[in-house]
Amino acid sequence: MSIFEELESQVRSYSRGWPVVFDKAKGTWLYSEDGKPYLDFFAGAGALNYGHNHPDLKRALIEYISDDGVTHSLDMYTSAKRRFLEAFNEIVLQPRDMQYKVIFPGPGGANAVEAALKLARKVTGRESVINFTNAFHGMTLGALSVTGNSMKRGGAGVPLVHATPMPYDNYFDGEFPDFFYLEKLLEDSGSGLNEPAAVIVETLQGEGGINPARAEWLRALSELCQRHEILLIVDDVQMGCGRTGPFFSFEEAGIKPDIVCLSKSISGYGIPMALTLIRPELDVWEPGEHNGTFRGISPAFVTAAEALNLFWRTDELEKSTKAKGERIGTALTEIAEAYPQAGLVAKGKGLARGIEMGEGDQGGDLASKVCREAFQRGMLMETSGPEGEVVKLLPPLTVSDAEVDQGLEILRASVDAVLG
Repeated sequence: MSIFEELESQVRSYSRGWPVVFDKAKGTWLYSEDGKPYLDFFAGAGALNYGHNHPDLKRALIEYISDDGVTHSLDMYTSAKRRFLEAFNEIVLQPRDMQYKVIFPGPGGANAVEAALKLARKVTGRESVINFTNAFHGMTLGALSVTGNSMKRGGAGVPLVHATPMPYDNYFDGEFPDFFYLEKLLEDSGSGLNEPAAVIVETLQGEGGINPARAEWLRALSELCQRHEILLIVDDVQMGCGRTGPFFSFEEAGIKPDIVCLSKSISGYGIPMALTLIRPELDVWEPGEHNGTFRGISPAFVTAAEALNLFWRTDELEKSTKAKGERIGTALTEIAEAYPQAGLVAKGKGLARGIEMGEGDQGGDLASKVCREAFQRGMLMETSGPEGEVVKLLPPLTVSDAEVDQGLEILRASVDAVLG
């Protein structure tokens, strides 16, 4: 591994926790060069909801490349883009009675967020954006400005302005009414709060510590935005594409955001792709006013369309994700209850799950140790939360029941090794 240490920047992170060279991947498994299998409960940080190298997606991709299909197309019309848009409209938007225009902002989730923030400011003529405690929206400057984590914000090197953080759901453990502070500031002409262009929110904070918002909290937020003529942006980059059950994580709350950000698993295969969905009346761009060289990666359109046709024409995957998520949630609660003195907390929804190992640096240290133990036993997990105090599980949605059982056994053994 010397070539990585000699030439790759110190900014690398995941490879520090998993110091092997991976060579192959299939389904829910990664394999190191020496052939050792690793159960992948990381899934590309949520970019591989359908697992590694799904055979149907791989076949579609190989056929497209073999037929000399267009690979790079900027925002030109291509047959691959048409097939994706037709599938997305027919399978995702129309059944949900959603009227959105589609922006292809660039290849990553931060691109989708930057486009959303930029458009919200253009439409409203306002600069300020409301974000939430423990939010994560990306590592570019605009996305960082609405991110909560102080370490990530500190890497910007410049002041991160025009964003005001507010308490996320249950930030005060139910001691205060929802939005009492934000509502007061918005209604008080002496509050000093700049009139917001938008509110940006995750329905379940993944990097922030597996914090799910209640449906009633999301509905109240949507109603607040409507009353005050503030655009509502839902960042569904990690929790969309079925991670919590429905295709969009906000569906169960019954809200329809003004803007939705998608990336990670939208291509279905781990190929870079992102979308910013906007209500038609917000489509006020001048031609070329927001662009990027890699906003038309046709192989991603091919696998994205194939994934929609394969997984989202019925509700089978949604039901499966919820059922497996409940099984994992029950098991995590049992693990937490086995160590009452440690104050462990089971968290999550769908197949975004976690165990909070305590507060602060001590919780972060314990969570890191659990993940190291899991790696030694052949499973990949990561930590999340402001101090890395949450052991985070993001298995592919296609994980089998047997693989769920195997992963839970490894997790139990890893927690036992650290706390037992």
